Amino acid sequence: MAYNIFRFGFFAVFVGLHIALMIGLFREWLWENRRRGRKTAGAMPKVSVIIPIHNEAGRIRGLLESLLRQDYPVVEYIFVDDRSNDGSAEMLKSFTEGRRNSQIITLKNNPGWNKKQYALTRGIKAAGGDFFLFTDADCEVPPCWISAMTARLQDTGTGIVIGPVFRKPASTDFFHLYQCFDHAVRYMYLTGSSGLGVAGGGFGNNLIIRREALDQAGGYEAVPSSPTEDAALIAEIRRLGTWKIHAAMGKDACIFTGSESSWAALFNQTLRWNNGGLFGPDPATRLNFGFLMITISMGILAIPLLPLLPSLWPLSAAVMLSMSMNSAATLGLFGASLPAAGPRYILQTVFTPCYFTILTILGFSGKKTEWKGSPVKVQGSHK
Repeated sequence: MAYNIFRFGFFAVFVGLHIALMIGLFREWLWENRRRGRKTAGAMPKVSVIIPIHNEAGRIRGLLESLLRQDYPVVEYIFVDDRSNDGSAEMLKSFTEGRRNSQIITLKNNPGWNKKQYALTRGIKAAGGDFFLFTDADCEVPPCWISAMTARLQDTGTGIVIGPVFRKPASTDFFHLYQCFDHAVRYMYLTGSSGLGVAGGGFGNNLIIRREALDQAGGYEAVPSSPTEDAALIAEIRRLGTWKIHAAMGKDACIFTGSESSWAALFNQTLRWNNGGLFGPDPATRLNFGFLMITISMGILAIPLLPLLPSLWPLSAAVMLSMSMNSAATLGLFGASLPAAGPRYILQTVFTPCYFTILTILGFSGKKTEWKGSPVKVQGSHK
């Protein structure tokens, strides 16, 4: 009796959770459509675009060129050059020369627990905007990006808006196609969670926050150190209980980032993201993300046991049914920003929960990751 309650209860809870995420997606879709085409009303708020840089000379040109095409007039660009020694500084100087709305903050050393988080702290301290908008050096943004993200923050009750980030595929082989699909599926989860009012993360390279909301949280210095500083920031604002957090879904707010060049690099990045969810400073995020990853892993690990214990089928069926639901929603909402791959996305649907399972097992086993050559610590680690 207890065994049947477990296996069918697992199926009901896991599938029910993903049905709830679909409801969250629909709510965000409604919010997005109510705001489609809305322009910034009244006096235009000043936007500070803050970009941390660490040895990005080979990847930053596309971002700088796309920033030159922005159509939003009240903006300042703050670049935080974090100990670069590859020519990044010279490229930034060339961009900022003669531009009164641009400045470079140069870090000779970085004592931060999370290096990027420390760089962002320095950038925010120097920012004079009403809104803070973040991106990374390896991204390219559409000409209406600042306008689009700013317009979505016009509701006075909205404190943060996260935006979609998709991969630029170097090819459509399995490796590069998976990166595109993985990014889109992760954003689907983020959007659904936002629609349910339980946002637990976002892509820090496309995120805008109201200064008033950040000040109310105690400033960026009050955000706990985390392997995923963007999720920690969102959790701090959510905990205040006074600000709404939304996810943009339109192409006008969508930016693209480069693909990783190897499985090792992709694995390091995605393991860091997963570890940030499993061991981050916010208890609600740890609980929600941990539950999701553990239940996905249980369903996948049950598959090789089915010949011996066929009664475990509800665990595996729940995961595959939910992933099929997720894939249909992801391709339906964001397919225009993904490579045209047709039936090959079926393989991505099967591979994704298997990959998440590997990341979860290695995360709990203490596997370490790096960011820009520096080891990334998990919450509670001081070594």
